[in-house]
Amino acid sequence: MILEHAILPVVPGREADFEAAFAEAKSIIAAMPGFVDLLLSRSIETPNEYLLLVHWESVEAHEIGFRGSAQYGHWRALLHGFYEPFPVVGHFAEVHRA
Repeated sequence: MILEHAILPVVPGREADFEAAFAEAKSIIAAMPGFVDLLLSRSIETPNEYLLLVHWESVEAHEIGFRGSAQYGHWRALLHGFYEPFPVVGHFAEVHRA
């Protein structure tokens, strides 16, 4: 299992709209093969910044399966207009857990 990490910088003043759009978009990603779970958190110090953590069975499930799917177009249409600048996404493998 891998962890996708993305800091989502939402255009200030559009946070409520982003959260509403994400509520719809999460069903798209949750239906993807290889999806495990996700967590979206909002920054206390920078309220227009969000942290998205998604567990996938593999990097390929995210990069090829999800991003290569027809449903990704709907995800992109719902969410990508909120970001400025566009988020950088990384993948992490677990080393330790308490």
